[in-house]
Amino acid sequence: MYLGSCVNDTCACYVSGVRQADVSSVVLGRKKARAAALAYSGARTVVRASGARIMQGRANGFEENVMPSTPIYVGIDGAKAQLDIAVRPTGDRWAIPNTEAGRQDVLTRLTALPPTLVLVDAAGGLELPLVAALAAADLPVVVVTPRQVRDFAKATGQLAKTDALDARALAHVAEAVQPVPRPLPDAATQALTALLARRQQVVAMLVAEKHRLSLAAPTIRPRLQAHITWLERELETWDQDGGEMLRHSPVWREKEALLRSVPGVGPQLARTLLAHLPELGTLDRKRLAALVGVAPCNRDSGTLRGTRTVGGGRARVRVPLYMAALVASRHNPVIRAFYHRLCAKGKPKKVALTACMRKLVTILNAIVKPRLRWHGIIPQASCS
Repeated sequence: MYLGSCVNDTCACYVSGVRQADVSSVVLGRKKARAAALAYSGARTVVRASGARIMQGRANGFEENVMPSTPIYVGIDGAKAQLDIAVRPTGDRWAIPNTEAGRQDVLTRLTALPPTLVLVDAAGGLELPLVAALAAADLPVVVVTPRQVRDFAKATGQLAKTDALDARALAHVAEAVQPVPRPLPDAATQALTALLARRQQVVAMLVAEKHRLSLAAPTIRPRLQAHITWLERELETWDQDGGEMLRHSPVWREKEALLRSVPGVGPQLARTLLAHLPELGTLDRKRLAALVGVAPCNRDSGTLRGTRTVGGGRARVRVPLYMAALVASRHNPVIRAFYHRLCAKGKPKKVALTACMRKLVTILNAIVKPRLRWHGIIPQASCS
């Protein structure tokens, strides 16, 4: 565009004073055109202007052809004492104390990059302050399980394991897999998650103390019994707090009512689904079953047909879901008929119960999506 206009301007200036060969040279190339223009003294200003426009066109063309900046992927391995950070593809690595000042320094460095994706491994809750700070700074962050990163590192031939190597593996996973960031749960959901986690701890302590009571010496049984009584009261308090928290949220109240309308679903499963499975009602049945960890996985090779197994997913959802499926296999007409049909085909009872877990998740997903209460009929359009 710029070159064409310059050639036309030059030809207009020299059509009367330059030979036809010179005019042709203008058309053939910029250097010959400039030489022909300089041969005519009356057009030096016009030629310089034309040359400037040519250079400007080249500059603009260069800017349009510049490749976009290289994506930056960051892996952060968190521990109680320090954070190990690795960056791909630059290969930069550094360690910093896992303190408020250290996390602020990480934010400053990453904001200056900025990264395409930040991958943080789950560290039993130690990663939460860093993840919250990264999300508040509008940085794309994803939390992954250490097992996935470790399997990826082994697949690439990295058998050694250190915090620095784990950070490098995290950055490599971010670059190769590119998991999609999910929005962090809001404050209310985080509070409900913490309440359920503490309740689970109280239940575990209560079960352990009851087991010790049967084998305890007579001299310590009264104290064990007193502790059991205190834990039972504490468990009731946590249940009351959870119910009060749900009553303050209209959205949660509606979803809990929908979930508990299904026979077999109690308050603990409903609250667990609200806290740990926010995708309920937004995914199709196959993806949701895989997310929970109740989708059967093939183990086939050649002519071998291995046993289908389930695993992975969200274990915190599967524990109460199993108890709900056990109750539903006796009191839910749809699940009960499904369970007896599988048992009649010779399926082991645990396999049939696992299938009931998946069936129950499918039913819950089908009633939450269109917001329909349970009436003994599954809306097929919502199960797909």
